[in-house]
Amino acid sequence: MTDQTNSGAPAQSMQVDVNLVRQLAELLDATHLTEIEVEEGDRKIRVARKAAAAAAPLHYAPPAAAPAPAAAAPQPTAAEAGAMAPTLAAANAVKSPMVGTAYLSAEPGAKPFIAVGNAVSAGDTLLIVEAMKVMNPITAPTAGIVRQILIENGQPVEFDQPLVVVE
Repeated sequence: MTDQTNSGAPAQSMQVDVNLVRQLAELLDATHLTEIEVEEGDRKIRVARKAAAAAAPLHYAPPAAAPAPAAAAPQPTAAEAGAMAPTLAAANAVKSPMVGTAYLSAEPGAKPFIAVGNAVSAGDTLLIVEAMKVMNPITAPTAGIVRQILIENGQPVEFDQPLVVVE
């Protein structure tokens, strides 16, 4: 017996290329993307995964925010304040709207768009995130002073990663 559609014609079953699905899943892991879709003719394959919300803060935490080993001696008050600063600053940070590579200047060797202590106006370019060979300017959402630059020039960045603190 064959499967038939409502019109009475034999239905065609979709042949899924299991190896392609595995390759796409591996690509998701390698690139830290949450979704990828491939289309060929009438066939479309979409592989997606849900991001683990609990793991995200650990993935985006700056190295300075790492907890001290339990056997370490108590840190001075100034050092404790310094360790807390990245966490507090991240709350006021301009975050990356995409996965890509962050650049602090328009081209290699050029003057950076911003420096700590600079005054910026709403809409001023803070940095550029390159994604898929497209340069995307990241702009200041409001006027303020650049308090911290949380990334380095040429650093890969993740979606929603804090980039710059403007207060």
